[in-house]
Amino acid sequence: MKKFIPFLLVLILLSGCAAGGEKADGYRQVDMAEAVSVMQEEDGYIILDVRTPEEFAQKHIPGAVNIPNEAIGTDEISALPDKGQLILVYCRSGNRSKQASEKLVELGYTNVVEFGGIIDWTGETATVTEG
Repeated sequence: MKKFIPFLLVLILLSGCAAGGEKADGYRQVDMAEAVSVMQEEDGYIILDVRTPEEFAQKHIPGAVNIPNEAIGTDEISALPDKGQLILVYCRSGNRSKQASEKLVELGYTNVVEFGGIIDWTGETATVTEG
């Protein structure tokens, strides 16, 4: 029995590593370079910025939709009607985007990709100007 327990523990650890970029929570986590590649190769995705409206206004990825992490709860999200659509999620540094990705999966979204924070973004940015 003593020899069986270490074998079982190794088996459990290895099965957890086999998931690759897929989180146990049901969303995929990629680095910024892979996210940029997805944006160049795919169509029909949504870039979701989960920072506050003030942060979004100062600087965001062009075309991004702003739904603050704190606003994502148990209610349906009218701005994200297709639960199978590719949703690329980011925040400032990667913490809120992970939280938001977990909540989106709990709401039934099936194609969520979390890619960290805008602090690592080297591409073009936009601002919101009041007119």
